[in-house]
Amino acid sequence: MTDMDVSVVPWSARRMRTRLDDVIGIYKAAFLDFHEADPVRAARDRALHARRHFDRPDLRAVAAVTPDDTLVGITYALPGKPGQWWHDVVHDALTAVSPATAGHWLDDCLEVVELHVLPAWQGRSIGRRLLRELLLDVPQHTAALSALEPPGSRARRLYASEGFVPLLSDFQFPGTFTPYAVLGKELPAASAVSPDGDHSDGDHSDGERADGERADGSGRPEPVR
Repeated sequence: MTDMDVSVVPWSARRMRTRLDDVIGIYKAAFLDFHEADPVRAARDRALHARRHFDRPDLRAVAAVTPDDTLVGITYALPGKPGQWWHDVVHDALTAVSPATAGHWLDDCLEVVELHVLPAWQGRSIGRRLLRELLLDVPQHTAALSALEPPGSRARRLYASEGFVPLLSDFQFPGTFTPYAVLGKELPAASAVSPDGDHSDGDHSDGERADGERADGSGRPEPVR
């Protein structure tokens, strides 16, 4: 089977709920099996959070599937809102640096929650295709996510080549000593005015091929939205 046989398609919240076991299976195989001492327990815990996400009508999800409907990659995102754990933690941290920066990046933001590709399918630009489809024609002005801090990983190379820039570095979410980078990207709907008032053309160059790992980094413990 070739890479061209993999379709990247939007999934509704209902479809995500119906395929929850498959979605969590992707997450476990692509991330938990490598980063968790007890990946079965961690997958069960994550499924509880995912069910809440999949009940939201503003969920945005994209799946990578083969012709026989086998799921090989998944990504989803939600608009950030005050009162959500990840949003509030990151907003407070950015506000401590600059209130204007926090407002610019998070007041109208699509927060990427998950991005996974099965290990056997990585290195084929499926993660890039998922990310681009996820962010295509969204109404929000920015997108944001958190990823493990080492910048040389496959996921970090993907995000950098797709225009994501560091907003916070070596950041520790409550409950973990693991360092994260919080990354942001201005979307086409964004105004051309940066937080300091300068104008930007918003042009981002494409880079080397890379597939997405987990969008929000380590599960020891992971920042849960």
